[in-house]
Amino acid sequence: MDWIKVSIITTNKGIDPVSSVLNDLGYDGLEIADKDDFKEFLENNRKYWDYVDEELERLKEADTKITVYLDGGNDGLSELEKIEKSIKLLKEADTNNSFGSLKIITENVRDEDWSENWKQYFKPLEIGDKILIQPEWQPLESETDRIVFKVNPGMTFGTGSHDSTRFCIEEIEKNIHEGDTVLDLGCGSGILSVIALLLGASDACAVDIDENSETVAYSNLEMNGLDKNNYHVYIGDIIEDSGLRDRFAEYDIVVANIVADVIIALSPYVRRFMKKDGIFICSGIINERAEEVKSALEKAGLKIVEAKQSDEWTAYTCK
Repeated sequence: MDWIKVSIITTNKGIDPVSSVLNDLGYDGLEIADKDDFKEFLENNRKYWDYVDEELERLKEADTKITVYLDGGNDGLSELEKIEKSIKLLKEADTNNSFGSLKIITENVRDEDWSENWKQYFKPLEIGDKILIQPEWQPLESETDRIVFKVNPGMTFGTGSHDSTRFCIEEIEKNIHEGDTVLDLGCGSGILSVIALLLGASDACAVDIDENSETVAYSNLEMNGLDKNNYHVYIGDIIEDSGLRDRFAEYDIVVANIVADVIIALSPYVRRFMKKDGIFICSGIINERAEEVKSALEKAGLKIVEAKQSDEWTAYTCK
C-alpha cells in the first residue's frame, strides 16, 4: 500500500505548536526528529563516535522535523490540504519566526519501507514495574522478571514510547486485577488492550475507526502468543454509531488514548461502558486542554482520582 510521508520543517521551539496543530487535526502518531536533541546526544557520547555509521553522523546537520503518514489515495490528498492550511495559519501567527520555515515536504513511501526504517531506532523499553516492550526482531539481551510485550510497528503505530501511551500502561498496571475485562477505545495498534491481557485481563475489546487497526492489533495479539477467543476488535465510530456503542457495557477498565476532542465527545457515554466500581483511563490530552477535558469528565459524572502530566501531555484516571 502506498502512503504519503508529510514532513514539516521546524525548530526546537516549533515542536510543541506544530504537534498541537497536528493533534487537533486528529494525528497523534507523530514522528519527531529534534536536531538539538540529536546534537546533544552526539556531544555527550563522543566515546561512541567510532561506532556511529556515516549515515547517522550526517544527521547532525539535519533539520528538526515532524512527520505524519497519510493514505496515498484521494483521502490522503484531502488531508494534506488541511495540514497545509493549518500550518500556513501557524506560520502567519509566528511573527518572530521562532518556529522556523514550516516548509512541508512530501514523499511517497510503501508500508515495508516505513517499518524497516524504524527498526534501526526502536529499542527495548521498560514501563512501570512490570512491562518490557521488546522489538519482535531483537532477542532479549538477558533474562527478565518483567512481562514482555513484543511489537513490530506497522503503519498504525504505537510502541509505548510516547508519554501518553506510557501513562496509560502505568495506570492499567496499577489498577488491573486478574480476570478483569477491558475496553480499549481508539485502540490503534492494540498495544494497551494486548498488554492488559498479558497483565491478567480475562477478555479485552478494542475499537478504532481505522480499518488498519484490526489487522495490526490481531497481529500484535498473535505475536504475543495470546488467544484470539479472548480478544475482539471492532471497526467504527463509537461516537456516531449508536449500534456499535450499544455493544459495550460493564467493563472493569475502559481506556482511551486519543485526543482531547474525542475524549470530550466520548465522556457522556463512558459511564455506561463501565462497571459500577470500574475505572476510566484517558490520555493523549495536550496540557493546554487538560482543564477542558477535566470539566467534561466531571460534568459526565466521573471523579478524577489520578492525574499524570509531562511537559506536554496529561492523562486522567477516573471512577
